[in-house]
Amino acid sequence: MTAAARRRQANPIWSANPRLLRDSVPAALPLWREPFAAAEFAFLPFTPIYHGIGVPRGDGAAVIVVPGFTGTDGYLGPMRGWLGRIGYRPYRSAIGQNADCLDRLGNRLIGTLQKAADETGRRVHVVGHSLGGMLSRGVTTLRPDLVASVTTMGSPIRGVRSHPMVMRLAEAVRRRVVERDGAREPACFSGDCRCDLVRSVQSPFPEEVPQLAIFTRRDGVVAWRYTRLHHPSLNREVLGTHSGLAANALAYYHLARFLKRHPSPALTAEAAT
Repeated sequence: MTAAARRRQANPIWSANPRLLRDSVPAALPLWREPFAAAEFAFLPFTPIYHGIGVPRGDGAAVIVVPGFTGTDGYLGPMRGWLGRIGYRPYRSAIGQNADCLDRLGNRLIGTLQKAADETGRRVHVVGHSLGGMLSRGVTTLRPDLVASVTTMGSPIRGVRSHPMVMRLAEAVRRRVVERDGAREPACFSGDCRCDLVRSVQSPFPEEVPQLAIFTRRDGVVAWRYTRLHHPSLNREVLGTHSGLAANALAYYHLARFLKRHPSPALTAEAAT
């Protein structure tokens, strides 16, 4: 039995899917609901959970929050502020706009991961919204020695089934990246790209890293059935929009409980720079 086969057998939660990100299929989704995310961001400061009431306290571990497709670290400010209030050390992803070569974005995220690990002396929790969740899973497969846990929020974990408008936007980003970088990798920003990041996303997820998937059935961007992990116990459902997952009080509650259950271990000598 090959090493990859042994890992798949040992990890029933996630098996290798070499076609992940390749089989992109448009889906009829309620994209019209997504503007209601503005109300979710506006309402969040009025919830007790946002002020740390009724949620377990953190242990000072680092948490990197990664933005979704076309987003930047800016809109995740409320989540970082909340993580700081409940006792964690939040970090921006520092990847810039999430609309670039996936390998380039992944390398930037690994740089932030190493920085946070070196500054705290411990493994780092990573939280990714939408496409940010796929980047988080990819870098974890590449550097599991630096990661304490991964939480995805509305991420296309099991395949790309998105609203046609979102897929057209992704194609526009792909063309822009290819034109900018030349013909070096014409399949960039797609599942056919053979860069390290895409290949890591298509590989088995490290079984030693705890994972959680937060999703909403009202997702108007990604088909919600594809945003769940295979094992039901690792999924948490909330009520809200795809965009609003970044400001969903119940999602924050589930995240706080998950982080508390999985303390960040100290770095090994090999992981420290």
